[in-house]
Amino acid sequence: MFNEIVAWSLPFVPKAIVRIVAQRYIAGETLQDAIATVGNLNRNRASATVDVLGEFVESRQQAEHETRSGLAVLDAIAHNNLHAGLSVKLTSLGLGIDEDFCYRNLRSLTERARDHKRFIRIDMENSPYTTATLQQYRRLRDDGFDNVGVVIQAYMRRSEDDIRALAELGASVRLCKGIYDESPEIAFKERDEIRDNFMRLLRLLFELDMFAGIATHDKVLLDGARQLIEETKRPADRYEFQMLLGVCENLRSEIIAQGFKMRVYVPFGSDWYGYSLRRLRENPQMAGHVLRAFFTGK
Repeated sequence: MFNEIVAWSLPFVPKAIVRIVAQRYIAGETLQDAIATVGNLNRNRASATVDVLGEFVESRQQAEHETRSGLAVLDAIAHNNLHAGLSVKLTSLGLGIDEDFCYRNLRSLTERARDHKRFIRIDMENSPYTTATLQQYRRLRDDGFDNVGVVIQAYMRRSEDDIRALAELGASVRLCKGIYDESPEIAFKERDEIRDNFMRLLRLLFELDMFAGIATHDKVLLDGARQLIEETKRPADRYEFQMLLGVCENLRSEIIAQGFKMRVYVPFGSDWYGYSLRRLRENPQMAGHVLRAFFTGK
């Protein structure tokens, strides 16, 4: 309970203190930092997906800047021959400004990724953008792009219907719990019901023969997923485990040692603060370290 209270009081803690602990969750502020982090992950048998931090962009100029940053990431990944792709949040590309404008930015990234034989993962944001995000994905598929996938959040009540609709496209789906504060009318709120729905949706992805990115740090779900993989004899090229940089590194190493594919989400950029607050709220034990850093400076 104490750590939870600390987690929700983080906005009142000086940024410099938050950064002491939060730096484990981000590769750094520069593209060079991200490339170095991905290289280290590759040497330790993990692939990566790189994210330029930033979302809810309010100007076309900023969205175009974020698009250029994504293009630079893709070029650097290819130049360094890294096992990595790019994750994008569509509000950073202008989804909240104009959907056609956003699509042009997204398409330019997807084209560059295809040129480099790399993959784009469209992140899922909060509920006002769910339908529009899936529509952007469908537009890409209609335009012939297959190097792109989406994210489905297990806490959303609509997610089973969304997966069934995506099955006709053979979509690659990253399945996660979800992190935004949604109303109980549209989202499951209790831990056990979210876990139950996660496993139902993972089984559905397997039944529909859709590629599944199993994105969780929850040991209950990790154990359940490994049991389901064994039970269904799921081919190794039809799923992978996915984790966030800096989270549950011992579990990550265990999964890799067992021979499973692992992809690590590698965020970087100057807009690190909002992302770090969300990570710390998800992991209240780490929030306790922030309080300790406040008093000790380390």
